[in-house]
Amino acid sequence: MEIKTIFMAFFIMTTLVSYAYPSSGQEDVAVEPLVNPGREFDTLDVISPASQDYNIYMLEIIPPKYKMYVETCMDKMEPIGKCGLYVIKEILTNEHVSRECCLKVVRAGKQCFIETNKLMFQFYQLKRFASQVSFKINEVWNRCSAEVESPSSSDDFTI
Repeated sequence: MEIKTIFMAFFIMTTLVSYAYPSSGQEDVAVEPLVNPGREFDTLDVISPASQDYNIYMLEIIPPKYKMYVETCMDKMEPIGKCGLYVIKEILTNEHVSRECCLKVVRAGKQCFIETNKLMFQFYQLKRFASQVSFKINEVWNRCSAEVESPSSSDDFTI
C-alpha cells in the first residue's frame, strides 16, 4: 500500500512538472540549424572525384522500381527549379521556403516529397545529415501544407 502511494505521488509530481516546464528533458530540434546559412551551406555542393564516384554508385544500386518512383515524383514537382535546393536549405538551416515553393511541394504530394528528400540525403554531400533530417522533412511538409491550405490576403490562387 505504501509503495502505491509513493508511486502516485511521484506520478502526480512528474505530471505537474511537465506542465510547468514542457520543454524540460526535451531537446528542441527545430531551434538549432544543422548547418549555418551562408558560407557553410554553400560549401555543401563541392564535389570531389571520390564523392562523385560514391553518388554514381549509389544511384546504380537503387532498385529500378524505387528509382522510377522517385523520378516520377520529381516530374510531379516540375518545374521545381531551385525550389528543391531551397527545401534542402530549409531542412538544414531553418530558412523557410517561399509560399510558391510550398505550393509546388504540396502539389507533388507528401509521400513524393518525403521519398525525394530521403534520396537527396543519401548523396555524399548530404549523407552525414541523413539520420537527423527525418523530423525536419516532416516539419517542412507540415509547414508548407498548412501555409498552402490557409488563404493569404496577398495571394489569390487556388490549388
